[in-house]
Amino acid sequence: MRPTKLLALMGALACGVVGLPAGAQGIRNAPPPRALETAAYVFAAANVCGYRIGTAPFEALLARYQVSIEDVRPPRGPFGAKVQTIFALMSNQMMQNRDAACRAVAGEYGPEGNIAPGILLPAAREEAPPARQP
Repeated sequence: MRPTKLLALMGALACGVVGLPAGAQGIRNAPPPRALETAAYVFAAANVCGYRIGTAPFEALLARYQVSIEDVRPPRGPFGAKVQTIFALMSNQMMQNRDAACRAVAGEYGPEGNIAPGILLPAAREEAPPARQP
């Protein structure tokens, strides 16, 4: 399954496919569902694939939705619990075919990503401890 289709499927499952009943209103000032899905997708990719999140590019991506990192940060952000639920679903799905999922998200959000480059960065390499001198 393509990651964009996976994102749409997971968002539909987590956000509910059924619209609001007639006369009902959504939460005021709530971020659009796509912003929550995108944040969860980036967090899941970082978790499953071991990527670091480039803070400035990630903030710029969320700003397109008029959302800040503080809004979607699990569990403290006001919408963090919703993001956490979507994150869990996406992480589980990504783990089923980890290699393909990691290549796909790198192509979308990696250093040369075609959707928003620089959001997912390679994990920081740990330096080996210095050799002991005899």
